[in-house]
Amino acid sequence: MASTTSKPFTGRHMLLLSVCFFVVVLAANLTMAISSARTWTGLVVTNSYISSQNFQTVHDTIARQIAAGWKLTISYDGELVRFAAIDGAGAPLALTGVSAFVRRPVGGYDDTTLPMQLHDNQYVAAIDLPTGVWDITVTTDDTPLGAISYEHRVTAR
Repeated sequence: MASTTSKPFTGRHMLLLSVCFFVVVLAANLTMAISSARTWTGLVVTNSYISSQNFQTVHDTIARQIAAGWKLTISYDGELVRFAAIDGAGAPLALTGVSAFVRRPVGGYDDTTLPMQLHDNQYVAAIDLPTGVWDITVTTDDTPLGAISYEHRVTAR
């Protein structure tokens, strides 16, 4: 009968096992940190304190516009961003300074601002968006009920 001898588990083995474990953990953390730094900054607003102070003003403006019966719509048909603003009586709103800020929901790149022109009672801007999801925020100059800032998510195909 042949006998086999096993090597004992020593302190050197424990050290090697611990070092390998922490190298794997460190490599995974570095990979995730580098990936997150390259893809999205995480920045939503430049100064959250100032944004929080303006929250109630924006909320009150939107409430006045809704109470007046304003209907706002944004669409994208593959070539044009369209924005329609209708008052409570069903008439188009006469707006100035209408622009569309087009951005990816995550990324911080490919962002662009487009001036919009009135055409057939809608404000339009031409853009060829790559396939994917996009957030479009239309803003205007002040109106009697406050400036409009309306956001809508579209999918470009």
